[in-house]
Amino acid sequence: MANKRDYYEVLGLSKNASKDEIKSAYRKLAKQYHPDINKAPGAEAKFKEVQEAYDVLYDDNKRATYDQFGHAAFEQGMNQGGFGGQGFSGAGFGDINLDDIFGSFFGGGSRRSRSRGNAARRGDDEVMRIRISFMDAIKGKTITLNLTYDEMCSSCRGQGGSTETCSNCGGSGYVMGTRNTFFGMMQSQETCPACGGSGKIITSRCGACNGKGYNKVKKSFDVKIPAGINSGQQIRLSGKGARGSNGGPNGDLYLEIQVQDHPNFKRDGNDIHIKIPLSFVDAALGTSIDVPTVYGEVSLTIPAGSQPTQIFKLKGRGVKDWRTASPGDQYVHLDIKTPTSLSKEQKNLLKEFKEQEGNDNWFTRFKSAFKR
Repeated sequence: MANKRDYYEVLGLSKNASKDEIKSAYRKLAKQYHPDINKAPGAEAKFKEVQEAYDVLYDDNKRATYDQFGHAAFEQGMNQGGFGGQGFSGAGFGDINLDDIFGSFFGGGSRRSRSRGNAARRGDDEVMRIRISFMDAIKGKTITLNLTYDEMCSSCRGQGGSTETCSNCGGSGYVMGTRNTFFGMMQSQETCPACGGSGKIITSRCGACNGKGYNKVKKSFDVKIPAGINSGQQIRLSGKGARGSNGGPNGDLYLEIQVQDHPNFKRDGNDIHIKIPLSFVDAALGTSIDVPTVYGEVSLTIPAGSQPTQIFKLKGRGVKDWRTASPGDQYVHLDIKTPTSLSKEQKNLLKEFKEQEGNDNWFTRFKSAFKR
């Protein structure tokens, strides 16, 4: 992680770059460094770096997470199966498809798709959005998830039954064809129509899966939502994504968390903000109040003469970080209330106060110091 360059630097962009600017920079650099065009040493590594930067910055949720936590949020997900797991799979990134960019050069189909042959292929990663309450995100929760997905057949290990090498393609999964391109007629590799690119022909179908190599299953899983998780962060369920092919494993399923708003608490990173109503009398005289926090009430002393713009900090009363468990703070904003209905006795008391105040009031002092 320490050797990774900043994603904005990789694409040559400022941190306030628009999505159109991100897309344009990616297209330019992808063409420049794609290994099928650029054979120079290090070009493929640069291409992968550009690819990774685009995948994060073009996605609004991933970009927000990166802006807040940097590479650390995604590194943990990739290495440990935790949050922010990002799969850079497939030939498409965001709404850009590399097949569209390079198809004219290579007769349709990217370098990756042509090199697959009859090898076992891992399935694609998938994303499922999960909505949880504000307090469940703060304190954590275990939920039960009911999933329907394609599971590799345990009887034939995804092969579909007994197989033999495809005679049409010799087991490569591809045959040579010709295609009319912008540059004229060119030869290209095409998926073998006889075996569908697997390189094998099933001679005896598996009875457990009827030759498909997989079975659709319905299973329930307990998933732990860790305390401190925030909207846009992800939990990875290994092997619960799209099915693989030719005996390859399933991809992963990412649960993207969406946290519901709270009517009183407002979250900003790991800090919490709350607005507390207070009478103008208590603000003037001072008082002690019990302030709600996400972990229970805390006593707060309001000093005499407190103003509507004052903010009080309750240290360590914010959200515990999901990585370090270090808590943020809670900020209390005063919402000082002026009464709209007074009794006769209250009015007389206020009039008496005004008389004692005389001409030395806030407005008089403001006008005397006012400069045009």
